Amino acid sequence: MPVKRHLIPAACMLALAMPALAQDKTDDSRKFTAERVFDLEYATSPQISPDGSKIVYVRHSMDQRSDQDRGDLWIIDVKSGDQRPLVTGGPPASGPVWSPEGDKLLYSTVKDGKPELRLLYLDSGDSFSLAQFEEGPRGAAWSPDGSKIAVSMFVPGDKPSFATPPDQPEGAEWNDPVKVIDDLTFRFDGQGYLEDGTEQVFVLSASGGSPRQLTDGEADMSNPVWLDDDTLLVTGNKAEDRDIDTVESEIYALELSDLSMRALTSRDGPDQSPVVSPDGKTIAFRGYDDHVLAYEQANLYLMDADGSNVREIAADLDISMGHTEWAPNGRSLYVQGENAGNIDLFEITTGGKSSIAVTGLGGTSIGRPYAGADFSISQTNRPVIAYTAGSPNTPSEVAVTGRNVENRVLTSLNDDVLPYLDMAKVEEFKVSSSHDGREIEAWVALPPGFEADGSYPMILEIHGGPFSMYGPFFAAEIQRYAAEGYVTVWANPRGSTGYGEEFAQLIDKAYPSQDYDDLMSVVDEMVSRNYVDPERLFVTGGSGGGVLTAWIVGKTDRFAAAATIKPVINWLTMALSGDIAPYVWRHWIREDPWENPDAYWELSPISLVGNVETPTLVMVGEEDYRTPAWEAEQFYTALKLRGIDTALIRVPGSPHYIAGRPSRLIAKTDNIMGWFEKYDPVKTDESESEAGEAE
Repeated sequence: MPVKRHLIPAACMLALAMPALAQDKTDDSRKFTAERVFDLEYATSPQISPDGSKIVYVRHSMDQRSDQDRGDLWIIDVKSGDQRPLVTGGPPASGPVWSPEGDKLLYSTVKDGKPELRLLYLDSGDSFSLAQFEEGPRGAAWSPDGSKIAVSMFVPGDKPSFATPPDQPEGAEWNDPVKVIDDLTFRFDGQGYLEDGTEQVFVLSASGGSPRQLTDGEADMSNPVWLDDDTLLVTGNKAEDRDIDTVESEIYALELSDLSMRALTSRDGPDQSPVVSPDGKTIAFRGYDDHVLAYEQANLYLMDADGSNVREIAADLDISMGHTEWAPNGRSLYVQGENAGNIDLFEITTGGKSSIAVTGLGGTSIGRPYAGADFSISQTNRPVIAYTAGSPNTPSEVAVTGRNVENRVLTSLNDDVLPYLDMAKVEEFKVSSSHDGREIEAWVALPPGFEADGSYPMILEIHGGPFSMYGPFFAAEIQRYAAEGYVTVWANPRGSTGYGEEFAQLIDKAYPSQDYDDLMSVVDEMVSRNYVDPERLFVTGGSGGGVLTAWIVGKTDRFAAAATIKPVINWLTMALSGDIAPYVWRHWIREDPWENPDAYWELSPISLVGNVETPTLVMVGEEDYRTPAWEAEQFYTALKLRGIDTALIRVPGSPHYIAGRPSRLIAKTDNIMGWFEKYDPVKTDESESEAGEAE
């Protein structure tokens, strides 16, 4: 589901028997056990130096003591492949940004619990904090001459109040003051209840000092990009109805000399992510005309530096345009895009011709096989591209390609672990949907030693979004399932991205609907191949996948058990209390719930709860404001009232992203398998037989 921004599970979590935990340690030597999650490493943010000679990247590892995914900065010499630590051993580091000359590096960290933006000199290794920040600076950008740095930061506002409380007597212990809320969006996932204030743009000297605030007002202004040494491009939504029209945004030119600001775009719809051409004469940006639909692809546009001559390019390339960078010669752009289960890097000329420059990007999503990748480009005449490379059996590595370098993967972050484990074999397959014959792409992970004898249990794992994409990427959760003997299948049903705008829009005002048929066709294929036992089918999914899981058990009894994770159960309550409530109301359902409650009810899994016979586990984070805990609790209570086997797991400290800490990922995956084992007919028969023999 849409995200605006971006902790140990309780010891009393559902105590279900897990086969992995009951086995002998000697049996686990080649097995992807739960503890192996702490051994994983992966790369993000590979930033190539302007001259193409070095790459700085964030090397992630799982800190078992702090139960955190932490990042350090490492540097790679492109020619030799040699790498060494750059910023390690202290607080986590992230967001590396090269200076224009390539001799310095900005990065973000924390000190004593407060955010820091540090500047590192590459020749000496010395670094210093640029300023004392009370709020976290974001989106650091160097001016072209390297003298200034622009960032965006939160600026606290005045708290609304209708009364002034009397002074407390000395030593008194009164209740905390009341909290007055008058904003439509007053809490957000991962942030909790929001403080009053806005995001604004600042500039500071590259030699350090006090940040100077450049923008103000009631609208957020962020994502600064330098047009020239004296002008910034910033993005914001100044519309009067911005609290309701959350997708709207424009690109503004901000003059540092007098802080005047002029809009360069003006249409109804999001215009964002400006990228300035090397000669400063052209701005590339992404956006679309808002037709108030559940999903619309981001298109690629060019305009002159003054905002004139706006034109779309590569309109025939049916992908949602992602991260974009100019080629150094200014004649083409490199654009990351999801493409039928893959992540490709497209080169698009200013005339609109496109070709695939690099394929095989991915690997930055560790828990489930989502599409996630990063790339950057050097400023040399023959550009060098650094990117994250993914595969089914390895998380993201740093790779490099270009016209004057050897195409290769530069890191091997998990070679000390994964080659010594029995990993699942991943196969791709496609099926025709039983609904209308549309082709549905899917993948299956086969357990070590797999034979197609029709005996294996199967897990259908459904992605969230619903406008997102799975692919043949490494996923710790999938490997855990395979290690315990499950055939695990995942697919991109209608509504998924990466297959064109029309395919994604098939579920507009129809989610869930025929995506159910797509998924059942995938399950049918697994049964027909004799890969799995039709009596040992299980289903799970998170967020949008949790919605579909709850919908599926209301439509069919073919699954032995289900686990719906952080679902939406009732679209009416979601549209009135979730953190993206205005978006759900305006773009997804497009009806007033008080005028047409049926529009919400007909798409809500709670409407089918009277049909459910499948034992269904429900799980949600206690601090989830995307699909709030009361969504899961409605389903749990309804199942309890009906006498259907169920259990509710609440994950302490967790927002929507349950797998944000290693132990939470383990708890999620292993509790799901523990629930499935409880209702596996083969396991049940074995338990009953053993009990009979004991008697």
